[in-house]
Amino acid sequence: MNKLKAVLFSMRLRTLPLSLAGVMLGLLLALKTHEASAWLIVWLLLTTVCLQILSNLSNELGDFLRGTDGEQREGPLYSLAKGAIEVRDFKILIGIFVVLCCVFGAAMIWTSFGTFFAWKPALLLLLGVAAIWAAMHYTLGKNPYGYRGLGDLSVFIFFGLTSVLGAYFVVAHTLDSLLLLLPAVTIGCFSVAVLNVNNIRDMESDAGHRLTIPLKFGALNAKIYQTVLIVFAWLCMLLYTLMTYTSGWNFLYLATLPLYAAHMNMVWKRNGKALDPALPLLVLSTFVFALLAGI
Repeated sequence: MNKLKAVLFSMRLRTLPLSLAGVMLGLLLALKTHEASAWLIVWLLLTTVCLQILSNLSNELGDFLRGTDGEQREGPLYSLAKGAIEVRDFKILIGIFVVLCCVFGAAMIWTSFGTFFAWKPALLLLLGVAAIWAAMHYTLGKNPYGYRGLGDLSVFIFFGLTSVLGAYFVVAHTLDSLLLLLPAVTIGCFSVAVLNVNNIRDMESDAGHRLTIPLKFGALNAKIYQTVLIVFAWLCMLLYTLMTYTSGWNFLYLATLPLYAAHMNMVWKRNGKALDPALPLLVLSTFVFALLAGI
């Protein structure tokens, strides 16, 4: 594996649809009643992509340094574990994406508000700093929260609430209704479900290295938790649709229901590495769900 291929592999580009799902939903909901320039949309999407890649790179480095990412891993073996990239070069790569997150995030806020010196853009700047910290400290640092069973909470906050509501706020400069919490919770639950099925798959290799919900409560309870997450997410979005109904097209996202049914069938019938296909299926389902719901 040459260095460029190794870098691209470690970026885990297949995870980008999940991080973009909430942002796209929030953006499309905002565009229903508000306007946004093309450049604002570009900066918003670039910021999201760079934050996700920063998270992926930081997670790989943290897992490698702690010995979690090794031959015993149920999931794919990444570039550091294969020796395709040196740790020093990997740290430089992480630094580059920290800078990119800051540059694109600042451009997004400036394009939207025209200033940094007001409480709304200042709030978004603080939120951006928190997002960068969270992206890096899931497995990195002396006491990473991902090793203490707090990954689910972080994913819910940043992939769900922050993603949907933040994108809406960047365009609208306000949150027009508390009902927006419902689609935000929906994407948050779907995102946590992605992490949970990943953790169910990796239970054997994670044991002794980190604490996750499946390790704490067992595989059966983790699968029940997965079911609750998916069902509750759907209920929230259906409630939002009913309370904001304008036409039958509002239910367009129902077209993804068979995909979620197929995912849950895999979750209940498979374990370990056999769960691999359930991950991209849920990521793709969530991305399509968000687009159709937004449209």
